[in-house]
Amino acid sequence: MRTKATWQQQLAKAIRDPHALLQHLKLTDQIKLPDPSATTTFACRAPLPYVNRIEKGNPHDPLLKQILPLNEELIITPGYSYDPLHELQQNPIEGLLHKYHGRVLITLTGACAIHCRYCFRRHFPYQNHSLSNTRWQKILSYLKQEQTIHEVILSGGDPLTLKDAQLQQIVTDLNALPNITTVRFHSRLPIVIPSRITDTLCQTLSSTRLRCVMVIHCNHANEIDPDVKNALAQLQQHRVSLLNQSVLLKGINDSLGQLTALSHALHQAHVLPYYLHLTDATQGTAHFTVEKPQALLLIDQLRQQLPGYLVPRLAQEEPFKEAKTILF
Repeated sequence: MRTKATWQQQLAKAIRDPHALLQHLKLTDQIKLPDPSATTTFACRAPLPYVNRIEKGNPHDPLLKQILPLNEELIITPGYSYDPLHELQQNPIEGLLHKYHGRVLITLTGACAIHCRYCFRRHFPYQNHSLSNTRWQKILSYLKQEQTIHEVILSGGDPLTLKDAQLQQIVTDLNALPNITTVRFHSRLPIVIPSRITDTLCQTLSSTRLRCVMVIHCNHANEIDPDVKNALAQLQQHRVSLLNQSVLLKGINDSLGQLTALSHALHQAHVLPYYLHLTDATQGTAHFTVEKPQALLLIDQLRQQLPGYLVPRLAQEEPFKEAKTILF
């Protein structure tokens, strides 16, 4: 009997060539390949567990549109920049972002399981900010000194691309700091490669005194299949609070029907909608932008369709603000 691939093997076998992606989806005759320069600085990466949810032969599939490189990414758009949130000016220590009261964000790694083409950190210099032992010790010292910090957000890249042993050590170190009460993971991996939710990881999250929160990143109901539901159920059974943040994306989820279906699918998977973000003004992503008036109309319509607990907060990140701007 054939052994099921591990999450590391599935990650290693991710499709990294746009032509191979289109071949796999039987779309080579319907979609023109992008110029090679579209993937020079931000490569194509798409694991098969995610790709297999895309409808073959459908060039308009909402999951495909999130991961297929396009020539539109090469357009320089006025008002868009390579660091739209000015994150590089808010790092007291390399790898640590401290702009919100009571909490910090740590970029554990620059690695992601999938390269979403709308990514606001597609130009981020991760080589200068990813975790090393020296940086981690500096971060721990900073957390000890700043007693007002009570929550640590683990981000990246994607923190779940780290091995279980690494994450266990990180959680253990944070657990030893009395002022830290909550550890929050921001990860797309439960959606992209659900087998990443291992027994060892769940044991790490359930054996600490820290409250553990997992904010997944799901933009469309079609991203949630039985394997994803099982992974999320496993996290919930280990007392991990599950929230979702989405990005409002033109041609992908910018309709009342799509947003309603997403909230229902999340609820069925024991996940509460948290934020619906407007896209950040990152160079190469302008073709995903949904303008604010349309976004406000959509969220108002969604509020009329759904109970309040299934309506995400429409939010926008703005540089140097001490909190997200809640638009609705």
